[in-house]
Amino acid sequence: MATNKVKRTLFFEFTKGLWNESPVFRQLLGMCPTLAVTTSAINGFSMGLATTFVLVCSSTIISAIRKLIPSQVRIASYVVIIATFVTVADLFLKANFADISKALGPFVPLIVVNCLILGRAEAYASRHSPLPAFVDALGMGIGFTFALLVLGTIRQIFGTGTVFGLISFEPWVIMILPAGAFITLGFLIALINFLKQSTKKKELAPACEVK
Repeated sequence: MATNKVKRTLFFEFTKGLWNESPVFRQLLGMCPTLAVTTSAINGFSMGLATTFVLVCSSTIISAIRKLIPSQVRIASYVVIIATFVTVADLFLKANFADISKALGPFVPLIVVNCLILGRAEAYASRHSPLPAFVDALGMGIGFTFALLVLGTIRQIFGTGTVFGLISFEPWVIMILPAGAFITLGFLIALINFLKQSTKKKELAPACEVK
């Protein structure tokens, strides 16, 4: 019974970052890279993977040594741990994916100050054991990557004017500009909120009918 409860808890911790507590669409975290690098699907996907790697590794390490870190220097300690894995991710991209690293520019090093990573370290990893911290970070990372991938795909399609090389139309230049990122993100958030409200109404409708 206890094992099933743990599994259900871990499942919840993983899935919450995918939808109910999506870092981008629900919590509006990590807006800087979300708006800056999603000019294409590959850029968004690459940034998401780099962020997920840093988030998972740093959260797991912080959780494992949480009792050894004095509360007075915990934020500084978190930043040092996060910066270590950011350096690994940055050097890996430069060595193996030079074009992507160049396209992402300074936003890979800036993962150090991404509020999503520092926020999960402070709010979750520092208060839970390594396994839940790992699962939470993985779910949040995948949710973040998915959001950047969707945003980048939409902007790329409308910005280049092609859909898989099959459909061509006049490209919308605004979609590859910063304004296009704000517009696309705004519409996606509005759509998600609409779907959430519709789901709640359907869930409440049977209860009202019973009464």
